[in-house]
Amino acid sequence: MCSASAIGTESLQYLGGFGNHFATEALPAALPEGRNSPQHCPYGLYAEQLSGTAFTAPRHASRRTWLYRIRPAAVQGALRPLSHPGLVGRFGELPAVADPLRWSAPPLPSEPQDFIDGLLTVGGTGSSDAHTGCAIHWYLANRPMRDRFFYDADGELLIVPQLGRLRVASELGVLEAGPREILLVPRGVRFCVELPDGQARGYVCENFGAPFKLPDLGPIGSNGLANPRDFQTPVAWYEDRDGEMELVAKLGGELWSAPLDHSPLDVVAWHGNHAPCKYDLRRFNAMGSISYDHPDPSIFLVLHSVSDTPGVDSVDFVIFPPRWLLSQDTFRPPWFHRNIASEFMGLIHGAYDAKASGFEPGGASLHNCMIGHGPDAATFERASRADTRVPQQITDTMAFMFETRTLIRPTLRALELPQRQADYTRCWRGLAKRFTPHAAQP
Repeated sequence: MCSASAIGTESLQYLGGFGNHFATEALPAALPEGRNSPQHCPYGLYAEQLSGTAFTAPRHASRRTWLYRIRPAAVQGALRPLSHPGLVGRFGELPAVADPLRWSAPPLPSEPQDFIDGLLTVGGTGSSDAHTGCAIHWYLANRPMRDRFFYDADGELLIVPQLGRLRVASELGVLEAGPREILLVPRGVRFCVELPDGQARGYVCENFGAPFKLPDLGPIGSNGLANPRDFQTPVAWYEDRDGEMELVAKLGGELWSAPLDHSPLDVVAWHGNHAPCKYDLRRFNAMGSISYDHPDPSIFLVLHSVSDTPGVDSVDFVIFPPRWLLSQDTFRPPWFHRNIASEFMGLIHGAYDAKASGFEPGGASLHNCMIGHGPDAATFERASRADTRVPQQITDTMAFMFETRTLIRPTLRALELPQRQADYTRCWRGLAKRFTPHAAQP
């Protein structure tokens, strides 16, 4: 554990805004004035730049942060391979699965395991080598990371808690999030995870491509969806602590371990925009139809990683939050559909309006490119009989989707989990033939 465990939740401080250039210091005048790398930094600190994008990236897309730390990140032991039975980092050789897939929530561990130990890869697409695509994991943890620190060189981590809070003590500060909040940890940032509630379960999207950003709003206008002011970045915080510690890195789809003789969370001051943040999904400003038809799910887009094809993202993060349904003479739940994109869905809280049963909090589903799916039979019957002259409020829900433009290949371990629902397709077998060619039409 680290000294961040002694900080009360009410004492955590944040800076508001998404992708802003922040400047923050834990000691007065720790940030150099007028330059990034002076000959002598205040307090005898070392200057170090952490670059999340290429040096030549356009200014609006550039991500980098200057760190002023007690020791440079280069002060560490040699990295050695670290085995991990649940983690998969390469997906090209995994089989494609044409069936729709669904899993019940995996159980919490019976033996002690921290956030790293508890990662379980469900599937992935693309390649961390080529900086495209993503990996999708569950995390199942019941022990804090004790004198153990982690960074991911393969991708940015979008962490979606489903059960229990996570306290992330990072190089750039401390932040805490629980169910119906998300955490975004940039590529390369070192951190450890503590468990204020003793155990935790959730989802991770490891984004290999361009950093997540807020979508353009287009005809929606200048406000709506996830508002930038609601994202929170931690203020500078540091620990000056020596001892036997471990640094775990993910690179090339593999884990590596190096010994440390000090805590790497020793950044006393920093400025830049390559920094972790959190966001409360309950603050999402949902849009919808007020006349007819169920709109495309793109109106629920929170963050996206853009690709080299205009209008086609590498990864989308979409949520289905509490909201009103107002459209009249309309089948209000999501319609039956087949998409060019592949969809991984998870349920954080409550029930999902397109599935009457079987899709539980902590569970997941996967529908790859052009696999037909949609509401189950019970939902279809209920929605077909509903009086759409009456507005409907959906309150007890929070579902999400990781959507990609390429095939998500499930891991062999995920396919063999006892939580995989072998009878998933039965939910559509009750959809009876309704065709009446000789009936008079209105």
